[in-house]
Amino acid sequence: MDVKQMLYIVTIAKEGGISRAAAKLFITQSALDQQLLKLEHELGTPLFCRSRGSLSLTEAGRVYVDYAEKMLAMKNEAYRVIHDIADQRRGTLALAFAPERGMEMFMDVYPRFYRDYPQVKVVPRELSVHRQLELLAGDALDLGFIPRREEYLPGINQVALCREEFLLITPLDHPLAAQAAPPGEPLTVLDVSRLRELTFCLIYRQSTQREVIDPLFDAAGCKANLFLETGSNRANISMVRRGLSCSILPAHYVRGVEDVARFRLSTCPTWTVSACCRRGHYLSQAARHFIQLAGEYFQSAGTAPAEKELSQ
Repeated sequence: MDVKQMLYIVTIAKEGGISRAAAKLFITQSALDQQLLKLEHELGTPLFCRSRGSLSLTEAGRVYVDYAEKMLAMKNEAYRVIHDIADQRRGTLALAFAPERGMEMFMDVYPRFYRDYPQVKVVPRELSVHRQLELLAGDALDLGFIPRREEYLPGINQVALCREEFLLITPLDHPLAAQAAPPGEPLTVLDVSRLRELTFCLIYRQSTQREVIDPLFDAAGCKANLFLETGSNRANISMVRRGLSCSILPAHYVRGVEDVARFRLSTCPTWTVSACCRRGHYLSQAARHFIQLAGEYFQSAGTAPAEKELSQ
């Protein structure tokens, strides 16, 4: 099996058509179509069903693509191992991170990484946690930086980088704000039952943050009184600043924010930020170095605050 030919067929299967695959591979449609026809002639069977300009895999095509993906993954892994043996510090590092905070991590880490590995091409992507896990299951991603509750992920190796607490924030003119600790003092701890009294702006329901947040309302014996759901923790902080709602979010986002009242919660809700890769996937020295730098970033930015108990 020819490696380039395998890449062509796998790309056609993923893109669902010749034109999209040709654009991704930077070759002409006619050249790609000729390669497909040539391979089908050699194999003596079609790999794709053709209908109205779209292509879908035949049974033989599914077998070919399954083995081709495995062989391409083995080739990529072999190159990573050889580059490390030769200490060439070359290759490609495909990584992904969640929106907002992940981009902040990348902007902090990448300049230092580039200093040590200038010949490694980094391919960064900003993706949801769920999409990262999908890509990690294959060979499309070397590393994913995933924040979520600590739990076993089938087929995924996790390197914990930091454990982070979620905080409740309220407007400064909210009645509850009078019970907040003064700046510089350990944060006041509120019983989760107090959540029943508040109106919230929270991150959107599909976010893994809600895996941490939603059980808080179950513990309080209520449903969240929602004013708005957004895709941005920064937007949620702005809503609180303007006195429109309260919010619950990871501590990182309110570090240095003095114009809101901050509280810890009695159940100490936390999640873990982890570097993730597919189990059995060879991690290059470059990937390990990126994880080390990312760990330094998250540990410096994710320290849990001390506590001060609030008498009920």
